[in-house]
Amino acid sequence: MAKATIPAIMTVGRRKTSVARVSLVPGTGKLTINNRSLDDYITVQTLRMHAVEPLAATQNAEKYDIAIRVEGGGLTGQAGAIRLGIARALLRVSVDLKPVLRGKGMLTRDARDKERKKYGQPGARKRFQFSKR
Repeated sequence: MAKATIPAIMTVGRRKTSVARVSLVPGTGKLTINNRSLDDYITVQTLRMHAVEPLAATQNAEKYDIAIRVEGGGLTGQAGAIRLGIARALLRVSVDLKPVLRGKGMLTRDARDKERKKYGQPGARKRFQFSKR
């Protein structure tokens, strides 16, 4: 008889221009980002803590294996996208975690994007120097 495997939970997290696709399966706590370990991919300690904050807040760090594909943006945006993707995956595992994740603001998509450059000026907000004469 074939052994039944538990399907992976797939979610997406976004932040600025970064997109993180998170795959969560029951396991031993192995976390890979773009086929690299967390420490190899995110070298800044504060961003590393920010990315795995949902696991720490729900005490699920050792219960699941997580594989993440992330692209676009910079390291800060990618860490935010990973955080949202992991939080959404944990929510699909157990709805009981919603108050904890919602209370810490981990289920809210940060909608702040780069403001577009306007015509007649050098940047989004910067203006050319003004002179009356």
